[in-house]
Amino acid sequence: MDAGDLRGIVEARLAAFERRGVDRPDLKRSAVTLTLVTTGAPGLADGLAFLLTRRAATLRRHAGQWALPGGRTDAGETITETGRRELAEEVGLELGEDAVLGLLDDYPTRSGYVITPVVLWAGEVGELTPNPEEVAHVYRIRLADIDVEPRFISIPESDAPVIQVPLFDRFVHAPTAAVMYQLREVLLHGRGTRVDHLEQPVFAWR
Repeated sequence: MDAGDLRGIVEARLAAFERRGVDRPDLKRSAVTLTLVTTGAPGLADGLAFLLTRRAATLRRHAGQWALPGGRTDAGETITETGRRELAEEVGLELGEDAVLGLLDDYPTRSGYVITPVVLWAGEVGELTPNPEEVAHVYRIRLADIDVEPRFISIPESDAPVIQVPLFDRFVHAPTAAVMYQLREVLLHGRGTRVDHLEQPVFAWR
């Protein structure tokens, strides 16, 4: 299965997914990117990976946390322009609009944003140059690595379940975990699993 075949499968599964948006004028718009890169391995799960970052320890908010490249939408930007700009600013990877494969469900956060996940195709990518002011490290996470069952826990502050996705012998939390989980469900299993009801841990509410 070559890169063209892999891209075709991803495009077909995203086209079959009935995306759900969130209309919340009280929340700020933002985008995160699920940037798909090829690994050279056979198959969808092992042959594709996405870019995940560890935020710099010097950042004022959410320092050191796992994050998908992304950020707040600037005035006059489309959501896909936001995603591509943030990807270039954070990890030094510039992609055109033709790299956009589709969108996943909007996710409203406790900190006042609506996040739109933008799925991008990068294909074969060499060494990246992350911005040290924002990114401590950038990882290539195979889809196979997130093809695991998440953990759902209860907290006294909310009636909604908190999602935790196991990765690197620890856990990734929402909103990143929720987006990763939906990516797994849509691309690997063809399921339209919803995640916008899944809760963030209290430390991410700010």
